Amino acid sequence: MRQRVYIDTSVVGGIYDPEFDIFTKMFFDKVFRKEIYLIISSLLEEELLNAPDPIKEFFKSLPTDQLEFVSLNTPAIELAELYLKEKVVGETSRADCRHIALATLNKVDVLVSWNFRHIVNLRRIRGYNSINLREGHHTLEIRSPKELMEYENDN
Repeated sequence: MRQRVYIDTSVVGGIYDPEFDIFTKMFFDKVFRKEIYLIISSLLEEELLNAPDPIKEFFKSLPTDQLEFVSLNTPAIELAELYLKEKVVGETSRADCRHIALATLNKVDVLVSWNFRHIVNLRRIRGYNSINLREGHHTLEIRSPKELMEYENDN
């Protein structure tokens, strides 16, 4: 069964970032091969409005049959505000919290990001998940695209 993977803006931008491009391209190759089903949000689309044209064009090239769209809604905003209130991250990370909340409430298999400061960070992940559990939500698996790669000869 294909994984349902929520992506944030850093993953789309990673396609043209020399630090992340190799693993980002490998990740998106899995999407084009129909091994991963992407969950994209209205928040991601909004953030991409100010992205450079090549990033926008790449995003538009993603196969629509491999995408599920989710909208930012009141429950996600409220959960994101709870992350902020409990100081998992600071106020400047509101959009990051909204990505986490959307992924949580849409019960994705994994959220993928290159944001190591506010998202793919063990202390932060524990904070998000402790709130998720307390509020009756499932815990969220959070990884970088590199961590989703499978390697030949893995035994």
